[in-house]
Amino acid sequence: MLQLLTFLVEKLSVFSTFKLFEPSWWHSEHRGRPAQRGAKPPFRRGDLLEVPRCIFIHFGIYLGDNKVAHLIPDILPTLTNDKKLINSVVKNTRLILGCIYRCASVRVDTLEDFAYGATVRISRMYKKRNAHALPNDTVARRAEKQVGATPYSLLWKNCEHFVTHCKYGSAVSRQTEKFCEGLKSAIRDQRSVMAAGLLGMLSVVYFRLAPLTALPTVLIPFTLWMAG
Repeated sequence: MLQLLTFLVEKLSVFSTFKLFEPSWWHSEHRGRPAQRGAKPPFRRGDLLEVPRCIFIHFGIYLGDNKVAHLIPDILPTLTNDKKLINSVVKNTRLILGCIYRCASVRVDTLEDFAYGATVRISRMYKKRNAHALPNDTVARRAEKQVGATPYSLLWKNCEHFVTHCKYGSAVSRQTEKFCEGLKSAIRDQRSVMAAGLLGMLSVVYFRLAPLTALPTVLIPFTLWMAG
């Protein structure tokens, strides 16, 4: 029992220390220039920008004139056509509901609104991968052409996919890769089979034996065992 509890704590810590999507390489590979309020931004049109959020890193493309194009989950475009309301700063409630309903928009905001109180830096992670960047003006024009409502997926179509498609011509996400690696590690650990089996048996004891409890109790540990 103690081993299983230790295992669960270990796996929960995996996801909490990502910052969900702020792995250790972010600090070592991202030494960009911070944006300064009241001063001319030290960025060029077409630069790939990043800003740390509470559990992930948000990305955008600098368009010049203190403007940034970025993809962000947003529920409002599906509920109203009021441009003034839609163009207001996306707060957390709008963002979370956008994630749930898988809807987003590529929008142009000021650098300050994009930063949302954090420090903006030029992203350098893909230079470590020797990725071939498109000319900066081409990058900015590609971003501008995509402004508007768009489907959203936290793992498969997020802000990083948007900027890497604009900057490098291929939509990829290092954050998604790191998340999937952690998930794969948890699934492959044989203790996950025992943990799933134990939780299944507890649900049977608590809710009594029924198809809705017995079937998952068997199928989930079996699936994890096969995957491992």
